Amino acid sequence: MVSNTRIPKAELTGIYGAMVKRMSTKMCGEVPEPVEVAWHNRKVLNFSFSIGRKAQKWDQCDENLKSFAHMAVASLVGCSFCLDLGYFQAHNEGLDETKAREVPRWRESDVFTPLERDVMEYAEAMSLTPPTVTDELSARLLDQRGAPALVELTAFIGLANLYTRTNTAFGIESQEFSAACDLKPLAVPSTT
Repeated sequence: MVSNTRIPKAELTGIYGAMVKRMSTKMCGEVPEPVEVAWHNRKVLNFSFSIGRKAQKWDQCDENLKSFAHMAVASLVGCSFCLDLGYFQAHNEGLDETKAREVPRWRESDVFTPLERDVMEYAEAMSLTPPTVTDELSARLLDQRGAPALVELTAFIGLANLYTRTNTAFGIESQEFSAACDLKPLAVPSTT
């Protein structure tokens, strides 16, 4: 696969580089390009790792909902890397991969519950400029999930925007992680 990153990938060197390579290869099969690009500035890379590890410990919002939200943001922003990685992670973490596959066409698909649709609508509304979150949508989510889960979901969507927009600005595209484990291709929205 040819890389078209706007910032060249750096070689992961030293003891820390070897550790990151091992960990990345264990988790993904190879080192993700965002890691190789961010290696140029270890403080930024470490911040990204740190916040990602801390967010993984959040437990007030259903993991499937957070996965769908992140993938909805990635689809809206156009981050093929995050879409592919999200689908791959859904598979590896035992989440609903049938639904994860359908996120790019969630409005057309019949596999999602009303709550899941609200979550993806919320993720997109938060991600637009300016944001278009409505009182009604927030009230529905608050009523269905409660304040702790909505706070977590909102912060998670904010992080999804950080990752998707960073990857897109860097020119990072899918590394086809999902293809490596023989997952069906991600659904594509119809053009009609």
